[in-house]
Amino acid sequence: MQFWYMETRPNISSQSIREARERIDHMVHRTPVLHSSAINELAGCDLFFKCENFQKVGAFKARGAANAVLKLSKKDRENGVATHSSGNHAAALARAAQVAKIPAYIVMPSNAPEVKKQAVKGYGGIVIECEPNLQAREQGLKDVVKEFGAIFIPPYDHLDVIEGQATCALEIFDAGYSLDTLLTPVGGGGLLAGTALAASFYSPNTKVIGAEPEGADDARRSFVAGYRIPMEKPNTIADGLLTSLGEINFNIISNHVQDILTVSDAQIISAMRLIYERMKIVIEPSCAVPLAVVLKNKSLFEGQKVGIILSGGNVDLSKLPFKTRTFNSVSRNHSSGSYFVGL
Repeated sequence: MQFWYMETRPNISSQSIREARERIDHMVHRTPVLHSSAINELAGCDLFFKCENFQKVGAFKARGAANAVLKLSKKDRENGVATHSSGNHAAALARAAQVAKIPAYIVMPSNAPEVKKQAVKGYGGIVIECEPNLQAREQGLKDVVKEFGAIFIPPYDHLDVIEGQATCALEIFDAGYSLDTLLTPVGGGGLLAGTALAASFYSPNTKVIGAEPEGADDARRSFVAGYRIPMEKPNTIADGLLTSLGEINFNIISNHVQDILTVSDAQIISAMRLIYERMKIVIEPSCAVPLAVVLKNKSLFEGQKVGIILSGGNVDLSKLPFKTRTFNSVSRNHSSGSYFVGL
């Protein structure tokens, strides 16, 4: 559902991505790039993890939402912004609107986790609940736009959102990393499309590869077929990648991405646990998909410098897909006075 912007808008350029980074500078973190020698040894290549799990609202979505809101004209801002989402885009848009001092109307399914509803409300977003199906979400959004005159900001299929997501890869290249390959997860395709454009402008020798769960592989199937194939009944632990690939995103990905590779949920869980154990950072399942792809296809990446965008860290720690010890397992070595916690 795209009913306010479109073809008359200028295309994304190298200059517009750099301008987007300057535009959103006060609203996002320049996230760090981390390394793990232990994971490098297992993977057989040098890995560079861009940590968007440390980003505002805990995900890369903060970039695209901020850019889209800040590019609105004064007149378009008057009635606020709106979207339907139960994920990271909901919180990202609510926060961007809060900083811009405009209202944000977020249509959320009634069965969305309460913690996510509270996150949106915490950023000043106005939550409108609906029945938990796509038709109800889209109708709810139409009603909100009609009643309040708010501008619809989609989560991924939107040029200004894609442009904002491209700033993540721009930071990698501006930091001087010369990568052979750069991988991102792919759901709706905003991050992958933005990353591919940034690489084509700033590091044309870097191959960009999408990483996708086998249980939600519409991007892979669309990429191979040459036309969009909507996802029906996705089934994967990577809940951030359940959406179908967007139309704008598909066109960009078709022209600028080298391949899209898939992995099983078991491989995703294994990679997720590896990052928890070796890097000591919190990531959500979607984040682990690119590492799982590298570990599954070691021969493709052997000896390379490989970048991985860790897309977010919003995970319910009580529902981790592997067993961990809790803080009750903290023990003290009385002789040394030191503490240690096992993961």
